[in-house]
Order: sequence, then structure tokens, then C-alpha cells
Amino acid sequence: MAALLYHIFSSSALVSLGLYHLICTTRNYLKSPHTYSAKPFHPFPPSSSSSSSSSSGNGGRLRHLQLYLLIICLLIAMTHQLIISVDADPLLKGRTPVHRFNSLQSVAVLFLFFLISISLLLTDSSSLLPFPSDLFFALASAFFFLQYNVSSSAASVQTSDLQAKCDSVSAGISALASLLCLVLACQSRLFVADIGLAAAICLQGLWVLQTGLSLYVDAFIPDGCHRLLDVVNGVEGSTQCDLEESKFRAVALLDLVFLVHVMFVLLIVMITYAGLAKNISIRRLGSYEALPTAAAVSENNHSHIQMKAMTGTQA
Repeated sequence: MAALLYHIFSSSALVSLGLYHLICTTRNYLKSPHTYSAKPFHPFPPSSSSSSSSSSGNGGRLRHLQLYLLIICLLIAMTHQLIISVDADPLLKGRTPVHRFNSLQSVAVLFLFFLISISLLLTDSSSLLPFPSDLFFALASAFFFLQYNVSSSAASVQTSDLQAKCDSVSAGISALASLLCLVLACQSRLFVADIGLAAAICLQGLWVLQTGLSLYVDAFIPDGCHRLLDVVNGVEGSTQCDLEESKFRAVALLDLVFLVHVMFVLLIVMITYAGLAKNISIRRLGSYEALPTAAAVSENNHSHIQMKAMTGTQA
């Protein structure tokens, strides 16, 4: 149960972060396509500008809400990984804690993301770290690549083919996020890459939830696979497939589910873009003042005729 709750918590945090980045990115692009530039951090609410960072009131206090929540979520994730790293894995070589090293690697990567979140907060709220956005995207690219390595190594040592498949898909999403961050570090005005990054974060969150359901909820575990009854902590490899045919079927089913998640994320992106485009276009049309008509201009010109001064005339 604890493992499933952690997957639900991680999924909620990632999906919320991805959706917020998607909405802010799309909104900024639609408002000003010619001056658009990708940002690693968007203030809250999205309508607040950089000049409002020192303003008083709720807008100024909530400006860094995204970073505060992100830092809290990363602290909870690091604490969870540290706790499970001290448990020995009963599935691998008796009581040898093989999964401990993977947990510690995850903690290290989470700590790097924690540092970059603190740096973003200091950069936006003070002049202690005047780092440019390109540097943050470059660092995020490196950290996502490290996350890809951690997930790939975890998949290679899994005794459960089902969990190995989940970890390998997660590694692929991290590699995609790393590539997109690298593109944004080199070309910050590429809107498609910024939207892709938001979609990748949402997809990672949905896949984390799918992983928890496929491994720890009996109703979602594929046919022919089951949880080991003597493993109560839900450690790595606790969901096994009995037959080779069941393993292949479960892997194919996960591939199909992943495609469904991809289509769902694409649908979210299209709906978000269409909704914001319609909303912003309506606001623009509503904010325009009526242009004076030709009749009004002519009337104004006739009513304000400037007469030439007459000099040297006699009555």
C-alpha cells in the first residue's frame, strides 16, 4: 500500500507540474509569438509578470508557489527513497540489499533537481544567483539524462520482467525530456520543444501511476502475473509472471497502454492550445476600441477648420 501511495503522490506532482507548464507556455506564446522565449519557471498566477516580484499582496506572495510545492515534493520523494533504501530485498540473493543502490541513485538525482529548484528560487527572488534560463535548461537536460541512466540500470537488474518493462519505458521518457531541455538550451524560442517538454512531464506522471497500478493493484496486474504473497512491502520484483507466454503478453499489454497514455497527452495538448487560443483571441477582440468612421472623421474636420489670419484688410 505504501508503494502505491508513493506512486500516486509522484504521479499527481508530475502531472500538475506538466499541466501548469503547458498552460503557461501556450499562453505566453499566443500572447506574443514574436517575442516568445522558453522559461524554466512560470510565476503564479500565470498573468503576473516579472515586474510584480516585489509587489505586495497575494500576487507577490504566491509568485513562487510552483517552486515551493516542487521543493516540498522533492523532499518527500528523497525521504521515501532513503527509507526504502535501508530495507533488504528478500527477492535477490536472500537478504542482500541489491535495490538499495538503485534507491540511493534515485536520491542523488532527486537531490540534483532539488538544487536546481533552489537555484531557480534564488535567481528569481534575489540577485545571489543571476543564472540565465539557458543554463537552467542545460542543467535540467543533464539531470534528466542521469535519471534515464538510473531507470535503465534499474530495469537491467530487475527479476520481474513486468517491472523491468515499466522502468525501461520511464527511462525512455526521461531521455526524451533530456533531449528537449538540450534543444531549449540551444534554441529557447522553439515553442514546439517547450510544449514537448510539458507533455513529456505529464506522460511521465501518467506512467508512474500506471506502474503503481500494474505492479501493486491486483485488478490491474495482467493475466498470468501475480504478486508474491510473502512480500508485504512491495519491493522491486514482487510482481512476477509464471509462464513465458504470460510475460510476453504482459509486456505487449504495457506497450498498448503506453500508446493510450501518449494519445491522451496529445489530446490534452490540443485541447489546451485550442481553449487558450480561443480565449486569448476573444480578449483581444474585446479590448480593441472602435475605429472612427469616415463620416465622423469628416465631421470633425469640418467642425475644426483652422482659419487663416486676415491682415491688411479694411472694413
